[in-house]
Amino acid sequence: MSTTGSVLVVTGSFDPTADLVIEELTRRAVPVFRADMAWFPSRLTLAASLGGAGWSGTLTTDRRTLDLSTVRSVYYRRPTAPEFPESMPPEARAVAAAEARRGFGGLLVALPCPWLPPPGRAADAEYKPLQLRVAAESGLRVPRTLITNDPAAAREFADRLGGAPVVYKPFTPIRGTREGHSVAVYANVLQPEDLPHPSVATTAHLFQEWVPKAHEVRLTVVGRQMFAAEIHAGSASGRVDWRSDYDSLTYKTCDPPRDVAASALRMLDQLGLPFGAFDFIVTPSGEWTFLEVNPNGQWGFVEQATGLPITAAICDHLEGITTT
Repeated sequence: MSTTGSVLVVTGSFDPTADLVIEELTRRAVPVFRADMAWFPSRLTLAASLGGAGWSGTLTTDRRTLDLSTVRSVYYRRPTAPEFPESMPPEARAVAAAEARRGFGGLLVALPCPWLPPPGRAADAEYKPLQLRVAAESGLRVPRTLITNDPAAAREFADRLGGAPVVYKPFTPIRGTREGHSVAVYANVLQPEDLPHPSVATTAHLFQEWVPKAHEVRLTVVGRQMFAAEIHAGSASGRVDWRSDYDSLTYKTCDPPRDVAASALRMLDQLGLPFGAFDFIVTPSGEWTFLEVNPNGQWGFVEQATGLPITAAICDHLEGITTT
């Protein structure tokens, strides 16, 4: 990785997590260029040409210009989709969006520099079935899991657990509005008698055994550095899924067991990721059970609550500073 040049931050216009990185890089006097896919094509102009073995050119806004040949790394957070005039027919907008993704997005991917995280690898790693398989192969304990759209299979799975509760989890974050109020779907605990349910037949569902928990842990890995924080929930809903009640949470720094740390690194290596936000259950006996890894997960709330230097580690990685 080059240790000179600009860091390109690709994210939405409002992203407090990316702001932390930009502020730290600016404090270090590292040039930063922030861009959102939504700015293209009306507020962001691209001009690039291929000469020899590499691309050269510029990205330009109404205030700044980035020389693409100076990009040392890309921090890929949560960009929003390109925006096109409302006057464009829907068919034309669909074509323009596809061309922007493959042209503009494809050019960024072609830059010869590291990404955190690599978007293609991150997209693959979002698939929960892949995560669970790789976690098990890497030596992490994984809950017994069923994916099905068959209500009878869901009930059989519950029966095999011997009457223990079953957890339903969505594959992706589900958020929206209903009657003017924000709503979200989190993990839910089901009793065996709740299954089978006709709604299971409507799409793929993920069911897991309920794992008794003393608390949970968010383990953030940047390169080879690890930052672990216990998450203690103070409400019934938070103890099922802590994301449902942030106000009830308290945090405490901790160290992952050696075998868990080694397995987490093996998992990221296999997925081709330099970053991962892992979620674990820690049982009353102290055993760590893998739940999921987010290849572009939030970490600012952990740093704010604990003081763990995650921003600094990410900036070190983007700068090309090797740490152990």
